[in-house]
Amino acid sequence: MLALIQSPTETIQNSLETYYEEFLKVLPRIALAILVIILGVLLAQLLTNFYKRQFQKKSEDPLMSRFLAQAVKIVLIIIAIMLALRIAGLDGIATGLLTAVGGGAIILGFAFQDIGKNFLAGVILAFNRPFNINDTIKVDDIFGKVMALSFRYSHIKTFDGRDIYIPNSDVLTKPVENYTADGFYRVDFTVGIGYEDDIEAAKKVIQEILDRNAEIIRDEFHENFVIEDELAASTVNLKVFFWVDTVDYRRASRVLRGLIIKEVKEALAANDFNLPSDVVELKLYKNTPEIPFKMSKEVQSEVPKKED
Repeated sequence: MLALIQSPTETIQNSLETYYEEFLKVLPRIALAILVIILGVLLAQLLTNFYKRQFQKKSEDPLMSRFLAQAVKIVLIIIAIMLALRIAGLDGIATGLLTAVGGGAIILGFAFQDIGKNFLAGVILAFNRPFNINDTIKVDDIFGKVMALSFRYSHIKTFDGRDIYIPNSDVLTKPVENYTADGFYRVDFTVGIGYEDDIEAAKKVIQEILDRNAEIIRDEFHENFVIEDELAASTVNLKVFFWVDTVDYRRASRVLRGLIIKEVKEALAANDFNLPSDVVELKLYKNTPEIPFKMSKEVQSEVPKKED
């Protein structure tokens, strides 16, 4: 009877030996499971890269290909992990993990509502969105070119060099202005001529500039024209409208616009049209002190001297 009673030291030693033997038995399966996970991650990366290349060759939608490639990679890695747990003889852990993920998703959904909302918005935007890669868009006050779409945010590159990451929920719920959706954008600017100038002649000069510029779009759907816009204090303001190709938005809407303004100004000046500045009127009332001013020497020499 006494021989059957073990000391605590012997009990611990026997337990360790038992666990060690069991560990040696499952060690090959654990090693194989780890190998499966490593190979699964590598295979997921290879298949994702291959899928992305093939999809981009056949699709004109790089945003969709990138987004789906990320989704495929995550799914393949999860499958590899679940398979590794089964190989290691941990089916119970795999089942419990799936149950925990399901229950945890509900809990985390309440704890991280913004993350879940952005994730779902990213999925929706991947299949139904108002822009593509390299499109120029405006969301609220953020204006720039679309660089990428991920599960949580949309990457926008502004024209002054800032990288802004907009939550997908904002892109989905707020108005999005797409300046390059159909490839056309109408540019305008105002030029003022003198009241004494011939308005129709000035409009003709400007219209000829628009008609001969090869970078300006002209067809039955896109008309370029000049109209009278305003009778200002010292000028008759003409407004110039013309269409540009927005594949390169900065070039079309900024550089080309500046070139047309320069050409219009030079052409009007060459044809003797006045380009007056605003007239400033100074009024001096009885209780207003005199305003001193200084004339240049050239003006002083032209002013007749008062005889004594």
